[in-house]
Amino acid sequence: MNKFVDRPRFSCALGGALFTLRALARAIPIIHASAGCGYNLYTTGNAGAGYLGGGYCGGTGWSSSNVVEREIVFGGTDRLSEQIRSTLELIDGDLFVVVTGCMVEMIGDDISAVLDEFAGEEVPIVAVSTPSFKGNSYDGYDMLLGGLFSDYVRQGVEKRADVVNLLGLVPGQDAFYKGNLGEIKRLLERLGLRVNTFFGEGETLENLKNSSEASLNIVLSDVYGVKAADVFEKTHGTPYISLPLPVGAAQTSQFLLEAADALRLSREAAERVVADEEARYYDYIERIADIYNDVDLQRYAVVVGDANYAPAISRFVADELGWLPRLTVVTDELDGEETRRIEKRFTGWESDAYPLVKFDTDTSSIQRYFQDAWEPSGNERYYDSFSPLFLIGSVFERDLAAKLGVPLLTVSFPVTNRIVLNQSYAGYKGGLGLASDLLSTLIAGR
Repeated sequence: MNKFVDRPRFSCALGGALFTLRALARAIPIIHASAGCGYNLYTTGNAGAGYLGGGYCGGTGWSSSNVVEREIVFGGTDRLSEQIRSTLELIDGDLFVVVTGCMVEMIGDDISAVLDEFAGEEVPIVAVSTPSFKGNSYDGYDMLLGGLFSDYVRQGVEKRADVVNLLGLVPGQDAFYKGNLGEIKRLLERLGLRVNTFFGEGETLENLKNSSEASLNIVLSDVYGVKAADVFEKTHGTPYISLPLPVGAAQTSQFLLEAADALRLSREAAERVVADEEARYYDYIERIADIYNDVDLQRYAVVVGDANYAPAISRFVADELGWLPRLTVVTDELDGEETRRIEKRFTGWESDAYPLVKFDTDTSSIQRYFQDAWEPSGNERYYDSFSPLFLIGSVFERDLAAKLGVPLLTVSFPVTNRIVLNQSYAGYKGGLGLASDLLSTLIAGR
């Protein structure tokens, strides 16, 4: 029997596909699902991603077949055909993607047969199966990209040694995805590369369509985007490497050198870029040294987050802020191999200040892990308390932070208490931003 998940930190596969499409310029989703699916997923993803908004022809304007009991009984293909036709007439887009919900998948609607009716249209129309029983929103990201890599990206394109694609940051699930992609792209461009992020600033569908010319796919995750990268490799022959999301100087320098080695770029040139970026980074870090020491801003830390943020931020606070992470909870649904990959990220730290690591999707489980991370008080006269403590997680940790009387910074989904614009926590600039946010929270009352 499956475990009940209390307050899950993700939506269904359809939600992941929709917010991935929302991040693609002029890509129009056509939802073939039950009435209400699109609206519910929009309200969840919008607020949870720091108020991301609906985007171009998105959100409450999403096109949807809104199937009801009649279609469930007699089939929904006629309703879908009607919806595609009206969407093409009313919405100006460059790519239309049919994404499916649970009910139409369960009754077996033949989506391919419907798309055959529109084979002569000037704009491309593809379909991707994204029912919730196939996974959560992270899986929806992989499903959607896998479908586009197979059916939309150009085949037989000559490879270019200086072109790479970035995968692994899930729009919406990562509230800071756009800023993160911008920072990683900036750094890779300093190595002389041309970088497709698909979802970043200035990206168009042409970047996606011609992405098969890339010589390498860089997956910024041990989990997300790996399946899509595998589809890309099988379809277009482009290999991929999986590197963790880098936060701060130490992780980002390691990332750049590993990427340069994988692409057989000049190690000496890469080291010059690293040295230049680190000099700028530590010049800013030096500014906070006085107040850090004068008022003692060192803290114990508990980090709650997804498979990208949890290990990266835990290592950042340990190796670069000198904090003591005592507990890290990874909140994703992972299989055994994925869990082992994440566990490896909690090794080789410069500080050797490793936290207790737990894997659990249930928000209610986090509080009891405190007893595993720190011996509770037995009313001893002298007790070494778990204090001062800082909690890094999502808004689901707000009640726990209030109960403990400790500060909280929300960095992982859902992030409903912040407006997220171009903020980033990846790379050198993201590390500075994270340090600023953490320490500013501590001195906010001065």
